[in-house]
Amino acid sequence: MHRISLNILLLVFLNPLITDAVRGVQMPTFPTNGRLTLGPEGMLTASVHLADLDSDHDLDIIVANGRHWPQRNQLFLNQTRNRFTVQRPLGSDATTTYATVPADLDGDGDIDIAVGNDMAPNRVFFNDGKGRFAPGGIFGETASNRNLTLADIDRDNDIDILTACRGGHNMIYLNNGKGSFSEGIPYGTGDDSTINVAVGDFNRDGHPDLALANRGGSGSCLLINDGFTRFESRIQIGNPQTQTRGIAFADLNQDGNLDLVTANIGAENRVFFGDGNTAFRSVSSFGRADGKSYALGVADMNNDQQPDVVIGNMQQLNSVFFNDGSGTLSEPINFGDPSEMTYGVALGDVNDDGRVDIIVANSGSPNRIHLNQKNRKTKN
Repeated sequence: MHRISLNILLLVFLNPLITDAVRGVQMPTFPTNGRLTLGPEGMLTASVHLADLDSDHDLDIIVANGRHWPQRNQLFLNQTRNRFTVQRPLGSDATTTYATVPADLDGDGDIDIAVGNDMAPNRVFFNDGKGRFAPGGIFGETASNRNLTLADIDRDNDIDILTACRGGHNMIYLNNGKGSFSEGIPYGTGDDSTINVAVGDFNRDGHPDLALANRGGSGSCLLINDGFTRFESRIQIGNPQTQTRGIAFADLNQDGNLDLVTANIGAENRVFFGDGNTAFRSVSSFGRADGKSYALGVADMNNDQQPDVVIGNMQQLNSVFFNDGSGTLSEPINFGDPSEMTYGVALGDVNDDGRVDIIVANSGSPNRIHLNQKNRKTKN
């Protein structure tokens, strides 16, 4: 079974003399090479996602290009076991794209794609079931969108779209079940300067809550759902001056409550441990004090049944932090090239070997696949 993470994080291992010996797990490495690049170009890539686009039971790659300058978005189709030898454009236009996010939007059982752009119309693309996409309707207003999050917000069994907008209101667009979307419902404030949004039931009341990664001094926050798709209760996350680009829900300490992981610029990254209600029991830090963390993802990277964290950095080595089961994250295992500007990460098993690989979205240099490979195993 493929392991896919919705959103991006780091992996590292704690104390190799103690942690590995206690767990007896194999600690991986994450190499890449020229054959593991997604095309020769250095596109201005903002994000990357994984999904089975052509219904052949392996993971394909969707690349969002352009950011502020129009470029073509790309699909790379996996021809089994990490052979991405078929490339297709997504749509006919070059656009200023930040997000190309997969989900079944029209309820027909195959994976469609929602495209979020910076100051250009957002659009849905519908899949014919074989990985060929036709343009659907435009959704939302033209705005400075920085990301899309796809989730069933109103609990009517279809996938809705949330926009993260750096220069205006964030919006929720509700799906009618057939891939058409409502007028936008604002959430947060127009001053939030949001880069990313995570969805999860933080207070365990059966309704999805929202965590906002904000830049620009507005401070990241948790928005609690009142059960009627209204998010008026706001809880501050950390220092309001922290510049946060990535955020994810995960139960890192295995207590049954969701925690929040944040990727920060100019500060250490943070884990906020949830209490199962509307507060945080404690906070821990990981990564560099001068970090430039632009992306994160969470997945079990060493097959020990614990969620680990993968971090994508700007002109610093990317990292993986391993979780010991209590939410304590190890010193990182670094990967990549410190000259690269990694804007996004996607996590999934692209070569069908049972281990979660890392795909990085680099702006101005080739996007890369880092395969999760066995390194060593210590005995109990």
